[in-house]
Amino acid sequence: MKLLVIHGPNLNLLGNRQTDVYGTTSLAEVDALLRAAGSAAGADIECYQSNHEGALIDAVQAARGRFDGILINAGAYSHTSIALRDAIAVGPPTVEVHLSNIHAREQFRHHSYLSAVCVGVVVGFGPESYRLGLEGLIRHLSAERD
Repeated sequence: MKLLVIHGPNLNLLGNRQTDVYGTTSLAEVDALLRAAGSAAGADIECYQSNHEGALIDAVQAARGRFDGILINAGAYSHTSIALRDAIAVGPPTVEVHLSNIHAREQFRHHSYLSAVCVGVVVGFGPESYRLGLEGLIRHLSAERD
C-alpha cells in the first residue's frame, strides 16, 4: 500500500509557530512518526509540504494512479479552497487531519470544504491526529480490498 501525506501552508513551521496551539513537534518529527507507523502496517509513506494552493492541487491530481490513499492537513486551505476540494473529490480516498480542534477555535475555522469529500476527519490530537488518521485510512483501504 502506498500513501501520500500532504502538509499545507505554514506546517513547515511546526515546532516554532504558535506552540500553544500546534505544539513543539516539528514537521520532520511528524513525518518520521508517520513513516514508522506506516512501515509497521506495511504501508509505504511519501510526505510532501507546500505553502501554495496550486501545488497542493497538483499533488492530489498527481496521486491518482500512483497512491492508494492520501492523508492531508491542508491547514487554512481547508477553510477556503473549493479547488482543493474538487481535486480531492476525484482523487484517491483521503483522510483530513488537523493538529488543533478546529471547532474550538475561531468561527471561520469551524467549516472545512474538504471534510465532505474525505472518507474521514481527525482533529484536535496534535501530532497524534496524523497517526490516527493514517490508521483509519489504512483500515478503510484494507476494507475496500476485502
